[in-house]
Amino acid sequence: MFKNKTLLITGGSGSFGNAVLDKFLSSEISEIRIFSRDEKKQHDMRVKYNNPKIKFFIGDVRNKESIRPAMNGVDYVFHAAALKQVPSCEFFPIEAVKTNVLGTENVLTVAIEFNVKKVICLSTDKAVYPINAMGVSKAMMEKTFVAKSRNTNDTVICGTRYGNVMASRGSVIPHFFQQIKDGKNITVTNPEMTRFMMTLEDAVNLVLYAFKNGNPGDIFVQKSPASSIGLLANTMKDIYNSKVSIENIGIRHAEKVHETLLSKEERIISEDLGDYFRVPSDNRDLNYNKYFFEGNSLSGNLSEYNSSNTRQLEKIELKKLLAKIGYSFKS
Repeated sequence: MFKNKTLLITGGSGSFGNAVLDKFLSSEISEIRIFSRDEKKQHDMRVKYNNPKIKFFIGDVRNKESIRPAMNGVDYVFHAAALKQVPSCEFFPIEAVKTNVLGTENVLTVAIEFNVKKVICLSTDKAVYPINAMGVSKAMMEKTFVAKSRNTNDTVICGTRYGNVMASRGSVIPHFFQQIKDGKNITVTNPEMTRFMMTLEDAVNLVLYAFKNGNPGDIFVQKSPASSIGLLANTMKDIYNSKVSIENIGIRHAEKVHETLLSKEERIISEDLGDYFRVPSDNRDLNYNKYFFEGNSLSGNLSEYNSSNTRQLEKIELKKLLAKIGYSFKS
């Protein structure tokens, strides 16, 4: 489906962009454009891949004019550019708005302007029942792309929402690994806390599924297993035969005990597609008056889909998953 096509990845110098390159470069895709503001990461990628199919564009989604040269001639867009660190967004919430909300608006406006066929916007579980600035900004990002999807016939805009990607930038697994390597105690905020366990390969496959099956305004969620943070820490101790202790330091500000991928309200209207959920967009028009007299019946599953009520991984399963992403004992 990507044969002889041009793909643009915003925020493409991050973990997701590298995973897409690893999957796509051997295909018959014509060109992959990496758009980001990090010239050091772009240089490292240029050296690592050394592939003429990859073109690099320095720019910032906050600056609409910098997006236009990268978008010209593009068939498809994976929009991954975002401020993702919870503490950073807590201290600088307006910066999160500028990148995650207004930046998304810029990308979609330019994509429509250049008649891009399809745009997939990447969101996060933190957008559901958000309690921190990062989650609020991502929730607004979702509202932005759903609203935008109603106003164009030529560009299909839809999105994906996923939990923590294992071993991605800023995630807890490399942090635990470094503590074990340094012989320091593993610090957990709460051992009973749960998180979805999703690999970068899963994240790419979710985006591809949305690409193949998405209608305007759809949000896709992959069904993912989860683990408690305590089990994750103990499993990593076992893998590396470590004697360090696990230290409970208490929950951090703006941190959830369990993450949610579908709200109760979304679960009611969602479509179960086996390995995925599809949340269709609300396509009502501006004629609000009829909604005083018409509504939808309340049926279906009334529970949210979160990291506590999804399937919980056993230790042996978690070990296999960690080994798959490179965390296994090497003597």
